[in-house]
Amino acid sequence: MKLPRIRKATTGEKDAPAITNGAEVVSGAEFLLSMVETHWSQRNGDARVMRVRLKAEQELARIEQQIETLQAVPGQSDEIRRQVERLHERVEALRRQIHSGLTAWEKTELARHPQRPYTLDYVERIFSDWSEIHGDRAFADDPAIVCGMARFHGEEVVVIGQQKARDAKQRVYRNFGMPHPEGYRKALRVMHIAEKFGHPIFTFVDTDGAHPGLGAEERGQGEAIAHNLREMARLKVPIIATVIGVGGSGGALAIAVADRVLMMENAVYSVISPEGCASIMWRDASKKDLAAEAMKITASDLSALGCIDGVVPEPEGGAHSDHEAAAALLDKALQGHYADLKKVPAQELIVSRYNKFRNMAQFYRMED
Repeated sequence: MKLPRIRKATTGEKDAPAITNGAEVVSGAEFLLSMVETHWSQRNGDARVMRVRLKAEQELARIEQQIETLQAVPGQSDEIRRQVERLHERVEALRRQIHSGLTAWEKTELARHPQRPYTLDYVERIFSDWSEIHGDRAFADDPAIVCGMARFHGEEVVVIGQQKARDAKQRVYRNFGMPHPEGYRKALRVMHIAEKFGHPIFTFVDTDGAHPGLGAEERGQGEAIAHNLREMARLKVPIIATVIGVGGSGGALAIAVADRVLMMENAVYSVISPEGCASIMWRDASKKDLAAEAMKITASDLSALGCIDGVVPEPEGGAHSDHEAAAALLDKALQGHYADLKKVPAQELIVSRYNKFRNMAQFYRMED
C-alpha cells in the first residue's frame, strides 16, 4: 500500500493549513499496522518464525517513521493527536508481543543480528578518552581484536574486545570478528600493561570463534589462547567480561576469564555453534534449533547453571533497535560490578577468580 505523503506549506502558503491529509496518513498507518498484527497472529507456529519476526520489525519501523513524520508537522487537530497516541500504544504492545518468549535458536539469530552494537559502539558510548593500542610486538596487528586505554567515569581503565563490521570491506578487514593468534597476544600484552599500572580491565566478547585457517594454526592459535587463559587467571587487577553478541568457543573464552562474566539479554555463549552441534549429533545442520535448546547457550540458561554472574537487560526489541539505550543499561551494570570489585584486595581477587572457574559444572557433591 502506498501511503499518502504529507505536503509542507511553501513560503507563499503561510496562511494555508500546515497539514491537509493528516487523517489519511493516520488511516494508512493504522491499516498497515492492522496487517502486521494479523500476519503475526496467524503465523501458526511457522518454523520460519524468526523471518516473520524480522519482517514484522521492519514494518513497525515503517509505521513509526510515518507517525514521527506526522508529529513533526504543526497544525494537527486534537483528534489526530489522539489517534497517533493510540497507534503508538498499539505499536509498542505488538513489539512486546513479538519479542516475548524467544527460543534459544531465535536468540542465537538475534545475537547475530548485523545491526547489534559492536565493541567500538559501546566504547564510544560508555568510555571516554579512548586511545587504541596496536600490534603484538611479534608478528602483526590483528584488527579483529581492539585494545586500548580509556576512562570509565573518570577512572583510567583498559578495554579489550572482539570487533565485527557491517559492510563487506570492513568485514574483510576485521576478519569477520575471528581473531588470529596475534590478536590474542596483543590482548595479553595490553592486559600486562593494565596490571603494571593497576588499571581494571573491561573485555567485550563477540566472536563466532578464533580464526580456523592454516596460517593461524601455524602461528600457534591454540598456544595463544591457552596462554591467555593461564595469564588472565592470575592478573592482579579486576577483570569484567561481557558477552555482547556471540561468544564462540575458545575464541571467546580467551578474553573472558574474569572476576565477573556478564551477558547481554539476547547474547549466546557456547563451545560450538548450534549448526555445528546438530551436524555432529544428528548429521543434520537443519536441526540447529533442537541443538540450541539442548546446549543451554542463552543468558538465562547460563545464569541458572552458574556459568555467568549477571544478565544485562536490553531495550525493547533488542540491543540492535536502540544502541544508546543498550549502552546505558550495560554502563549501569558495569558500574555496579566494578564498584564491588575495586574493594577486593588483589590476592583475594586471584583466589576467588580461580575458584570461580574451578567450581563450574559441579553438579554433584561428594559427602565425606
